[in-house]
Amino acid sequence: MKLKSGLTLRQIAGENVVLASGADTELKGMITLNETACLLWRCLEKGAEVADLADALLAEYEDVDPATAAAHAEAFAAKMKELDLLV
Repeated sequence: MKLKSGLTLRQIAGENVVLASGADTELKGMITLNETACLLWRCLEKGAEVADLADALLAEYEDVDPATAAAHAEAFAAKMKELDLLV
């Protein structure tokens, strides 16, 4: 998967936010990401697939089981698609 160009992750006032500047998306304003979503966003910046997102969750959080990581990775990817942030 790949994020659309023009989407930028920034830290503003201690919050991780995604801003759309010139992106081909309906996004107006910004999206706030928690620490976990920020981790997954960084993976998407590198072209990660859903399995890669699950692997990143497993590597970062020792107490997460593979099924939970896969479910959360799939949900995050689905939300990014719903928001039209992926090409």
